Amino acid sequence: MIILTAQGLNVDDANLEQLVDRVFFKAIDLLGGLKHLAEYRTLTWLPAVARAAFVIVLREEYLKTEDEIARFVGISRVTVRNILRADPDLAMEKIRKYEEMSPEERRHLKVHVAGGLAKVAYRLVKEGQEAQTLLEFCRSMSQEALETAQCDSPWAYQVLKHIKGIRWPITDSKVLEERLKGLNIKGLDGKEVAKGLEYPIVNPAKLLKEIKEYLQKRGIA
Repeated sequence: MIILTAQGLNVDDANLEQLVDRVFFKAIDLLGGLKHLAEYRTLTWLPAVARAAFVIVLREEYLKTEDEIARFVGISRVTVRNILRADPDLAMEKIRKYEEMSPEERRHLKVHVAGGLAKVAYRLVKEGQEAQTLLEFCRSMSQEALETAQCDSPWAYQVLKHIKGIRWPITDSKVLEERLKGLNIKGLDGKEVAKGLEYPIVNPAKLLKEIKEYLQKRGIA
């Protein structure tokens, strides 16, 4: 769905946020993970990395100008330009040599590294190299959902595929009707099933459980 944001940009809001999240998590992987950042007291880098992820995605995916990006992210045009001009190789070299740096060098490092790091993370994500932390989280969440709902049916996997990127909690059936429309769930259209569920639904595990109970009520589980 294309929407006009408050900042005046025509962007696919859901896809933008998803890609930025993936780039951000990949950047965290490249930095050694959150535990590593905590050990070196560099958790203050996270906002800079997040902003850089938005800048790179908005330029590479949406071809936005420096002024448009600056307004959208809420940073200066100069900062946007510095991020876009950042050298990825130099950024990765600085990260590798972090332990050898003085406290003063470390203090100013995040400003120079974030842009280059986001560029590397974006490239790797586009090449299919997702963050391991994110992949493991998705895998475990899907497994937990299936186990909680005690589902091993093909429809359960299809439902999880169709709800990718959905926002939780789901407070009414409309969003779910649109996502599941046309999906065959034990001979029923997914839209019909969505209408028969109890809301709100707070997570994927709860959704699968609700669907299974609905099918049982209809005598077709």
